[in-house]
Amino acid sequence: MTPAPSGARRLGTMGAVGIGVGSMLGAGVFVVWGPAAASAGRWLLAAVALAALVAVINAASTSQLAALHPVAGGAYAYGRRELAPVWGFIAGIGFVVGKIASVAAMALAIGAYVSPDHAPVVASAVVALTWMLNARGVTRTAWATTVIAGIVLVGLALVAVASWSAPAAVEAAPALRDPVTPLGVASAAALIFFAFAGYARLATLGEEVRDPARTIPRAIAIAVAIVVAVYLVLGATVLRRPGVSGLVDSDAPLALALPDGASWRAALAALAALAAGGALVALMAGIGRTAMAMAREGDLPGVFARTGANGVPRVAEAVAGVLAVAVAWWADVAFALAMSSVSVLTYYAIANAAAFRARARATGFSIPRAVSAFGMVLCLALALSLERLPAVVALGVGLTAVAAWAWISRRRGPAAE
Repeated sequence: MTPAPSGARRLGTMGAVGIGVGSMLGAGVFVVWGPAAASAGRWLLAAVALAALVAVINAASTSQLAALHPVAGGAYAYGRRELAPVWGFIAGIGFVVGKIASVAAMALAIGAYVSPDHAPVVASAVVALTWMLNARGVTRTAWATTVIAGIVLVGLALVAVASWSAPAAVEAAPALRDPVTPLGVASAAALIFFAFAGYARLATLGEEVRDPARTIPRAIAIAVAIVVAVYLVLGATVLRRPGVSGLVDSDAPLALALPDGASWRAALAALAALAAGGALVALMAGIGRTAMAMAREGDLPGVFARTGANGVPRVAEAVAGVLAVAVAWWADVAFALAMSSVSVLTYYAIANAAAFRARARATGFSIPRAVSAFGMVLCLALALSLERLPAVVALGVGLTAVAAWAWISRRRGPAAE
């Protein structure tokens, strides 16, 4: 295996927590409640709890692996080192495909709030601005994401207080597509998991974190705890007002939770745009680091491994941005969210399998093998519960990439491994 170059480690615990929280409190917290309620009904909080359980297990496995392998690439690097190169490749492709879809979803969400009639145009501009900010370096990325995360947390707290001060909705018969089933709750949990998956960005920044064996597990635990609490509070809030019948198919569910008034809605729109923008900054950073790690191993063209003077993989992030813009012009937010969830759950299934294998050699933070095995099963179950079309698209992209990897591996020969 090609050793990873050791870059300057600039990121401390506060910056890492900021990236994690900022990544998780993006567009998902503003848009996911409608489709999730359509699947889970009044079992919405159960879906939140299930998504949180999967997130906690995945975070524990990721923390164990990040402490053992403090390099860029996340589960891509862990899969290569603990399982086999092909599993690392599948994890890397799953992350890159899923997060490109996430970038498209986040950018489209901003476009929908700012200018609904020109959402793809706004999304394209947002992606370009995000790339330019990330090109300035990880410390500026962390600073911007941390500030945005703090503002969003305060704003969401005000949303909850304002909603609970207003009368509860008189619940009508929920217009659910089908009766609520365990499969529906699992599907809702898979969609909600989209919002929890932001801590993956911490693992992909392994080479830029100070004392990664200590900082990454601590930052992941703090970030996940904060976001789980936020989602449980907001889930209870939207169930009270506007209720399940009001949530189903809503494009702006948190707006329905607020008292009537244009000023509330304008402020919420600004908050949603800010939150999605903060998540985009961290998302682009994570995609770039994973693509960079894959290029180092020869699984992507070598140009993606090039970095600027500040260690930022600008080419990898630029290509990811172009592909995200293409998705934004082709798909809608709901499709992009589902495609992202399928891909990222596959990524975490491999991460859990790698943690299971690495348990015997873990130093410092570690978890029982049974926990990692359970996490892998849960990830696969949630991925299979989602709608078919986004899953088929994600699977098709993944299989095409695996076939290309196999062809390249045969041409390189055994010595390349």
